[in-house]
Amino acid sequence: MRCVIVLPTYNESTNIGPLLAALQEQFVRIPNQEMHILVVDDSSPDGTADVVRDAQRDMANVHLLIGQKKGLGAAYIRGISHALEHLDAQAVMEMDADFSHKPEDIPRLLINIEYGADFVIGSRYVPGGTIPSEWTLYRRANSLFGNIVARYIAGLYRVRDCTAGFRAIRASLLQRIDLPQLRVQGYAFQVALLHAAVIAGAKVVEIPVDFVDRTRGESKLGIRDIAEFVLNACWLRFQTSKTFIKFLVVGASGVAVNLGVFAVLLRLDINQFVASPLAIETSIVGNFLLNNYWTFRSRRVGSRLRIRGLKFNAVSLFSLLISFSTFVALSVLQPNGSPILHQFIGIVPATVVNYFLNSYWTFREK
Repeated sequence: MRCVIVLPTYNESTNIGPLLAALQEQFVRIPNQEMHILVVDDSSPDGTADVVRDAQRDMANVHLLIGQKKGLGAAYIRGISHALEHLDAQAVMEMDADFSHKPEDIPRLLINIEYGADFVIGSRYVPGGTIPSEWTLYRRANSLFGNIVARYIAGLYRVRDCTAGFRAIRASLLQRIDLPQLRVQGYAFQVALLHAAVIAGAKVVEIPVDFVDRTRGESKLGIRDIAEFVLNACWLRFQTSKTFIKFLVVGASGVAVNLGVFAVLLRLDINQFVASPLAIETSIVGNFLLNNYWTFRSRRVGSRLRIRGLKFNAVSLFSLLISFSTFVALSVLQPNGSPILHQFIGIVPATVVNYFLNSYWTFREK
């Protein structure tokens, strides 16, 4: 099998030379693989490309692709496309050029491709994987936040390390993915590619690795990358999740039921503070029935019906508390305001909480 390791670089002149040498040492441990390295340099002003050219004199399996700096995602798309079209890659690996990923872990990733996996992730967050102990609270929170966004907003909740940059991917899977259509340029590419692979039916495997902080050079992650990451995760969920769209439809019907019942109860001269929870509970019951028999019908839910019912009741009570508290707060703050408007506003946070708790707890798939 021919494997191409794609290394995006920008100002990595101090790292790329030692890394190329370290990779060559590991290739000796993989005699049944034809290993190649493709350095995708974004016109680094520090001479990274010159270091690679010097290495090419002694390393025939090292290739160089020069381009303009547009972000990590753009570099990977350019590099992976080149590996598939011009280097006849049967497998492609993603890897950082700063020694954050240990070259000695490469054989463990590739052996899983041989065993039938389509997408192998060197994971920091499965048992046995680690992150640097010296990471600051900000760095830990940033990594945790990224994975929460990817798992619970983009819908990749079965994968523990969605943002990992150490991966081995079968070429036949990559050929089924329209890489330019991922439309990401920065670090959001990692989640976008994983999401596309899952949609394509890939067998994803995570193996534990130790992530190491760079000792030379500077990290390229910026605020713009974080913003693109979050927006892309939201777009992926909206674009591909039929479950989410169905939930929105059910939610809209619940709003109509809630406001309709509330209006009827007010006409019957029932106190608004009594009518509000009654209307909310009516809409919650209706939403549950529709979600159970339509929205989440295709899920293989592990819990029994009665357990699911108890979970749903707990979520309903919590949602009721949120909605009713919002209604009371608005009614106190704006006593002359419209009760219907206050009721409507209270529905919004309750709906969000209701969806996430029911989706990832009550109707969680086995």
